[in-house]
Amino acid sequence: MSGLAREVLAAVRSSGEYDVLGILDDDPDLLGTSIDGTVVMGAITDAPAFNRALFTVCLPGGREREALVERLSLLGVDEDRYATVVDPGVRVPRDSRIGPGSIVMRNATIAPQASIGAHALLKPQVNVGCSVRVGDFATLSPRASVGEGARIGRAAELGMSAGVGDGLSVGDYSQIEMGAAVLQHVPERETWSGVPAQGTRTRT
Repeated sequence: MSGLAREVLAAVRSSGEYDVLGILDDDPDLLGTSIDGTVVMGAITDAPAFNRALFTVCLPGGREREALVERLSLLGVDEDRYATVVDPGVRVPRDSRIGPGSIVMRNATIAPQASIGAHALLKPQVNVGCSVRVGDFATLSPRASVGEGARIGRAAELGMSAGVGDGLSVGDYSQIEMGAAVLQHVPERETWSGVPAQGTRTRT
């Protein structure tokens, strides 16, 4: 049971948008226990039994979330079965879009015409500029900042306080490490760090 799941539970309860039915977790020792007042009702394989419920995947890594969504798809959980969780204190402009299963945490800022994909994670104090596109399963760590018109690829990860300049792109499955400043396009599946950021290794 991740700390992220506890934060999501708090956000859902504060918003009042959904009623929390329970938690699914593959740890057998958690079955039947209560976590922050919510009961662990079964394992991931039990998801099809809750045929009217919506789900949120509370795993911190984008590739982890992607793998679990693929697993749930094989169990028959379609894309329309995911809840989008936005902290009630976050203002989302009318012309911005947040995809199914995404999580936007407290004090995040989303500018007009931004597009957040499915199952993305925006942690506290993230700043997303105008017309930014954040891909499915991307992860933006606390205080990460994305400049106007930038693109963050599928399952890409921005570390704490990392910044991406206006109009730049971070390729699919790439990682920008903590505090890095991206001043040029980042290819797919690379790890970049430093100020200005430079590639350090290829991600498998």
